[in-house]
Amino acid sequence: MKKLICLLLIFASIISVIGCTPQETPELDGSTLNGERLADYVIVYSAEDYDYSKRAAEYIQTEIFSRTGLNLPLVEDSEAAETEREIVVGNTERGISEAANGDRSGLEFCILADDGKVALCADYFIIAAAAYFFIENYVPEDNFAANIPEELKVHSPIIKEAKNYIMLIGDGMGVYQTQIFDYMENTVDYSDGEDIFYGYYLPYMGYSRTNSLDGVTDSAAGGTALACGYKTHNEYIGRDGEGNDIKSLTELAREKGKNAAVMSTENNTGATPASFSAHCDSRDSSGKIVESQMHASQELGIRINCGYDYYTVKYMGIIEKKVTDMLDLIGDSDEGFFLMYEEAYIDKHCHNNNLEKTMQVITRFNQVIARVMEYAFYHPETFVLITADHETGDLYPEEDGSLAYHHDDHTSANVRIFAYGDGAELFDGVEIENIQIAHTIASFMGDFSFGDQSEYKYLSK
Repeated sequence: MKKLICLLLIFASIISVIGCTPQETPELDGSTLNGERLADYVIVYSAEDYDYSKRAAEYIQTEIFSRTGLNLPLVEDSEAAETEREIVVGNTERGISEAANGDRSGLEFCILADDGKVALCADYFIIAAAAYFFIENYVPEDNFAANIPEELKVHSPIIKEAKNYIMLIGDGMGVYQTQIFDYMENTVDYSDGEDIFYGYYLPYMGYSRTNSLDGVTDSAAGGTALACGYKTHNEYIGRDGEGNDIKSLTELAREKGKNAAVMSTENNTGATPASFSAHCDSRDSSGKIVESQMHASQELGIRINCGYDYYTVKYMGIIEKKVTDMLDLIGDSDEGFFLMYEEAYIDKHCHNNNLEKTMQVITRFNQVIARVMEYAFYHPETFVLITADHETGDLYPEEDGSLAYHHDDHTSANVRIFAYGDGAELFDGVEIENIQIAHTIASFMGDFSFGDQSEYKYLSK
């Protein structure tokens, strides 16, 4: 009889465990945000922030699952009723978003906790920096107890020692090309609502002098200066003034065990992508350029992926995906990578003095900058520099305030440098030769004798 009773009790215990409700199941994770269970939160993103907030919300969801095992629901603000516990990402219609929309500038963002809710607020692509900061500071691992300030805090992106280097070149992009949004209505079909060239969000800005050995540079000599750190003659691709082949940053990166890639809206034989992937005495010798690039690709492992102009601004998502795919591909190296991306058609439309088309391709360039910066925020060991090989069109305002071209060719005007990441402060407020950009990036990679430093050396702290 006693054995029967024991068996019945054991059987009842098993049935009780099997039939228990979810509320009775032991918690898999005991993490809390300001005393509230993380498991009770929903992640809400803005439907009005292009895709920036959605991607940031997806990043937060993925990282929380990876670190805690909790798969929090992800909802769009306009399609979901407000709940008691929310992580609100971007400029949503939720009241806490308005409260978190504090005074900030540049790449700054705000984080605020209030009454069971958390809000991350930032402009455009900068929400990615907020998402990374939130995860790294408040979601360290499972079973944590995070305390997020209940007063508005303004933060800057996390930056770590650089191992990845990205150079973005706007061919023909002078100072006033970067200020085109200040002078023109945005008539572009595709836009995320930007009213500023995104380089101006970066914290450090300087100027570069662009003349070649022949005076006003062409894109070949300008590209070679940025790629190889040598002033050279117009038409020369990856060669110094004596006609000798000279090492490029892409080749240096491969020597250092890094991945390297060259991308452009121009074809691969265009002067700028060729300067980073070939050696030739004439930019017009397409056959020799292709032969040299085959060596760079097959023997050195440099990835060359160009020719995107047929993807118009309206279909920019295609280029954004190609940039993302390339970053994912070359970002798998423990040693890091070097990437050059060129928007070639600023120059071409400035030659034609076409302001509207110039604005369209600068908008297109903006979207690439945004995607690159998102990557840099999620991979804080990434250095980003935006510049130009030269100015085209002598673009500047008339007395009536309208923007106008005054030439149809290249000029010797200084161009902007915008920089972000470890070491970027070296470019702040400087006026340097274009070759010093290459010298300095090479020094970041550990090569302090790169390029022609007989007169102009790398920038140092």
